[in-house]
Amino acid sequence: MPGDSEEIEDDEEAQGLRKIIHVDMDAFFASVEQRDNPELRGKPVAVGGSSGRGVVAAASYEARKFGVKSAMPSVTAKRRCPDLIFVKSRFDAYREVSAQIREIFNHYTPHVEPLSLDEAYLDVTEDRHGLGSATRIAQAIRRDIREKTQLTASAGVSYNKFLAKLASDQNKPDGICVIKPGMGAAFVQSLPIRRFHGIGPKGAEKMGLLGIETGADLAAKDAEWLRANFGSFGEYLYRAARGIDLRPVRTNRIRKSIGGERTFSEDISSGSELRETLDRIVEIVWERIAAKEAKGRTVTLKLKFNDFQIMTRTRSLDKAVADKAQFSDIAHEILAAELPLPMPIRLMGLTLSNLERGESEDKRRDDAQLSLL
Repeated sequence: MPGDSEEIEDDEEAQGLRKIIHVDMDAFFASVEQRDNPELRGKPVAVGGSSGRGVVAAASYEARKFGVKSAMPSVTAKRRCPDLIFVKSRFDAYREVSAQIREIFNHYTPHVEPLSLDEAYLDVTEDRHGLGSATRIAQAIRRDIREKTQLTASAGVSYNKFLAKLASDQNKPDGICVIKPGMGAAFVQSLPIRRFHGIGPKGAEKMGLLGIETGADLAAKDAEWLRANFGSFGEYLYRAARGIDLRPVRTNRIRKSIGGERTFSEDISSGSELRETLDRIVEIVWERIAAKEAKGRTVTLKLKFNDFQIMTRTRSLDKAVADKAQFSDIAHEILAAELPLPMPIRLMGLTLSNLERGESEDKRRDDAQLSLL
């Protein structure tokens, strides 16, 4: 089985393969809060609002033992863990720590693909210091993170991104796992299907009805069967079940969308309230779009009803949205088409996607990568 002492570079099969590390901070937001407030250490902590409409943004490992997890309604979390301590999020503090971690990554390799504030892929096939060992680099990064931030990180080491990400979750918290060439397919097929990235609870439920509970069950299905049952997603499933992932670490990763959302203290349903709320969200989101100097062709409105069902409606254009006025008009047109709503909503969100790059060189690289998938 994969372990923490095996060297990916020691295997002859590794010659010519990438050396990929996935680093994932352990319960990042909650761990920062526990670091900065000693009274929270060793206690169940949730970052997020404690009100009836609050949502858990992150949970400490002490809270996770009770089944508390991110995106869970705060009332549910409190019911599962009566002693749960809620703290308000401090994104400035999290960004500051994230910047420190990014400096550590860049010390070892320029090939870093951030996924969020607390995780990233690193390609160390050629590292800055000629260390040559992906495992030793991962261990050094974890050591440096602990020394500089007093926080722990877990790491996965392998020859592609899919396997490295799976590996980083294998020995959490504060662990490392290495999947060597020749081990990928067996490792993936030993896992429950819910561990596969991109398969949520509903997807896992559908697969269960089709007799797919593990990676081995998935690998037993041929590509034609998977395409027939899962459409284009079947291609991904076919490769994933065999530990195949051709994606490179992309230093200049494309931002897929820019958006924002708002959860209400009380449900709203009247047209005037909905339109006023949408106006405020348009202002916030367009500020973010302008700050990124982004251009996009698709506007999506998201509504979460008071029974937690989610509805999304999308409008795509032939050309990028020209300005805030057009962005607002499209958003209101989408909303107007759904009024009156079947029931009150508790959340509204708005995003701009199908973002365009400014440089043709980047677009050509993206198109080339798509041809590999």
